[in-house]
Amino acid sequence: MSQTHRQSYAALAALVILQGIMLGSLYAGVAPHPPATIPLFGMGPFLGAAIAAAIAAMILGPLDSRAGRLLAGLAALAALASFGPQKYLDAQFPLIWPAVISAQIAAIAVFGALVTSRQRRATA
Repeated sequence: MSQTHRQSYAALAALVILQGIMLGSLYAGVAPHPPATIPLFGMGPFLGAAIAAAIAAMILGPLDSRAGRLLAGLAALAALASFGPQKYLDAQFPLIWPAVISAQIAAIAVFGALVTSRQRRATA
């Protein structure tokens, strides 16, 4: 397995863990936790879908097929909905910054692996 493949698996695993902790804190009511709902959807179902996308990408191989790449990209984008740059303005940021920074690094790693994979496929 190439370094790029390991990087993508590790980043997706980090996103699964971070979002799983977030989902658990939501259900347990442990502060700080995300709101139960936002104007577009309930957070529980959204986090479940984001975790499912990341795990499905890992099963398919995040760089091995079109579906795997699509799911990996969707998983990273979904994570940024919860942990993106908008969180720097959140009143809870002093409490959640380790998760925000970790998730952003993981999402960047996924996107980087996808770009590297695309470049390699284009030159092959």
